[in-house]
Amino acid sequence: MSLSERAYRLLKKVPKGKVTTYKEMARALNTKAYRAIGQIMRHNPDAPHTPCHRCVASDGSIGGFSGQTKGKEISRKISMLKKEGVKFEGNRIKNFEKVLYRF
Repeated sequence: MSLSERAYRLLKKVPKGKVTTYKEMARALNTKAYRAIGQIMRHNPDAPHTPCHRCVASDGSIGGFSGQTKGKEISRKISMLKKEGVKFEGNRIKNFEKVLYRF
């Protein structure tokens, strides 16, 4: 199974109302390829069924979405997370440690 397939399968374990990070995913997949995880999420062929919007940066900032780091797609990612109960202060997740899902 490819790293992409393993990453998408792992991401499906993150419940609504929670987020994980590119770093957490890489750690769980036994790789240090954090950036590769970001690229894999960028090319997710099955969004939102495979919820790449739940993968954020390690500092609680929103990260990217659909190949963008600002603009309409980032607003869409924030909106999707808010609908799932994640709260924000600007583009950072409020109470990040409480909503962080670790594998």
